[in-house]
Amino acid sequence: MAAKYISMIKKRSTNLLVLSASFIITFLALLTTVNIVYKAIPFAYAQTNAARLASTATTATVIANDSGIANNSITNTNNTNSNEGLQIKKNIKYFDSSSGYLVYPLTIAGTNGTAVDTSKKLPAVIMIHEYWGINDNMRSMANTLAKQAGYVVFAVDLFKGQSTQDPNQAMQLVKTARANPQEAISNLEAAVSYVTSLPFVDASKVASIGWCFGGGQSLQLALHSDQHPLSATILYYGTPLVIDKQELSKIKWPVLGIFGDQDKAIPVEQIQQFKAALDADGITNEVHIYKGLGHAFANPSGPSYAPKETADAWQKTLAFLQKYL
Repeated sequence: MAAKYISMIKKRSTNLLVLSASFIITFLALLTTVNIVYKAIPFAYAQTNAARLASTATTATVIANDSGIANNSITNTNNTNSNEGLQIKKNIKYFDSSSGYLVYPLTIAGTNGTAVDTSKKLPAVIMIHEYWGINDNMRSMANTLAKQAGYVVFAVDLFKGQSTQDPNQAMQLVKTARANPQEAISNLEAAVSYVTSLPFVDASKVASIGWCFGGGQSLQLALHSDQHPLSATILYYGTPLVIDKQELSKIKWPVLGIFGDQDKAIPVEQIQQFKAALDADGITNEVHIYKGLGHAFANPSGPSYAPKETADAWQKTLAFLQKYL
């Protein structure tokens, strides 16, 4: 009897071990599947990925409403990334081997759908890419701005047609551009000349905007725009950040700066010096420092991405452009 009882216990223990092993194997398989799905997500390489930004707009707006941060930063998300209502022209040669991307609302099209109504002059924005180069996501961002604000947007190319997803190559492209600062300035000046030559652009209303490397270049354009003064300059955590009062005194128009206080590339002290120099020169400015955020917090694909603050910063950007353009 005892032997039979022991046999039953052993049998149940064996069944329990088999069941436990099955559970562990299933759990591990699930983890592996999740990991495979995660790794299958393509590497996103835009500082401001318009497609992802629009897809999270509803969530960001809800969060903004709950926290008291400005809402409605992204509107009409179903159409934001659509080309509907936009005229797009790719590969526009405007400077040596550089090709830009032009987008503007069809509202300036003539009655026959192809001619341009030159009586409708629109403000223009020079958009400057981050260190990945001008890519699909930057073009999507240009589409977003043109659709939401009704501007003519020209995305420039400072890397001579190159773009990359490789951080090492991206850094090399940046080093090359920074090693030839005059060429980069000439490139941006050519972009302004091209845009202002368009019959449907109000040449007196041109702004620039850039992120990271592009933000630094947006500021450099402001410092070298004596031939064609701008109406506004916008930089998202632009590097390198110029803080010299005499240099910044060259700017004669409003400046919007977006930063994070945990940005290791731009210490808060530098941001404060930047604003102090602008104030000392009497330059109208808005400098927003978001607490707890690091560099590239407006990048939806990066580890520092902050959707709530990104939505708020974009609303501030649109409001700033509307005010000064």
